[in-house]
Amino acid sequence: MNKQILVTGGCGFIGSHTVVELMLKGYQVIVIDNLSNSSASAIDKIEKMTGKRPAFRQIDICDRKALESVFRDYVIDAVMHFAALKNPQESYQLTDQYFLTNVEGTRQLIALMERFSVTRLVFSSSAVVYGVPSQVPIAESAAAGEVTNPYGETKYQSECDLTEHCQNNSEFSAVSLRYFNPAGAHPSGAIGEQPLKPAANLIPAIGKVIMGLAESVPIYGDNYPTCDGTAVRDYIHICDLASGHVAALEAVLAQSGHQIFNLGTGKGESVLGVVRAFEKASGMRIPVEFLAPRKGDVGSCYAEVRKARTELNWQADFDLNTIARDYCHWLSLSN
Repeated sequence: MNKQILVTGGCGFIGSHTVVELMLKGYQVIVIDNLSNSSASAIDKIEKMTGKRPAFRQIDICDRKALESVFRDYVIDAVMHFAALKNPQESYQLTDQYFLTNVEGTRQLIALMERFSVTRLVFSSSAVVYGVPSQVPIAESAAAGEVTNPYGETKYQSECDLTEHCQNNSEFSAVSLRYFNPAGAHPSGAIGEQPLKPAANLIPAIGKVIMGLAESVPIYGDNYPTCDGTAVRDYIHICDLASGHVAALEAVLAQSGHQIFNLGTGKGESVLGVVRAFEKASGMRIPVEFLAPRKGDVGSCYAEVRKARTELNWQADFDLNTIARDYCHWLSLSN
């Protein structure tokens, strides 16, 4: 297989795991990343894991001239687009920057794809586009767009832009992947979630306690209508998520139009349940601190996954205990 895939944001948590999966499947990969929240060391780790080194350029997707040079220098068959700002809480303070990077950056990418006749795109969206769900599990047919934070607005706007572009360009094909809560690490321990900026999600907070860098895990809200009062989410192993992207790529190469798929396990886990799984995996007690709910958080959010199973022939294979085991293994090797 000689198809060349451009991966934006390919040094990040989801991007790097997906690059590994792509290369093990025989794809050639060109990675671009501005390294604002990741490290170029990911490229070395990918090479060690796969025996092949992806091409890499340090480029911001908002830098049109630099991005155009990539399209000039490589024959690109498809694009996987991860590059984005992604912290929902931060998006309230940096709304303009989020729209510039996530929306305008994606529009610029699409425009260059059209100019260079690249007609296949897999887009990293998010379950946040569903806003406060009327029922769970959430199917792709559920209402979207009534989001609870600016980050969600940027993802939904890009989905709308892709729908419009596909309607106006019959040869263009896109898949938007609405995934839920990526977690864990590669089972080898070679790569995991290591952002440069403070992470707002649960599992890195648990990791800080395990490593002795924090005294407790903050839990935002303990009075939701859930099994134990804490928020319920769908935690998907990062390797399952990576394989889902490859399945989406294979679909997008064979079709036209804009398709939307959830990527999740179809099972909700409470925050306290996640903490208990990590206590078991780490062999240590993990103290928690209950705080007020955060702006925009919802009580329960997990996926209906039948569409991906039926149309992509994909499903998540790993459970929460495996997520906890692999993350703890990565922590033990990386620190």
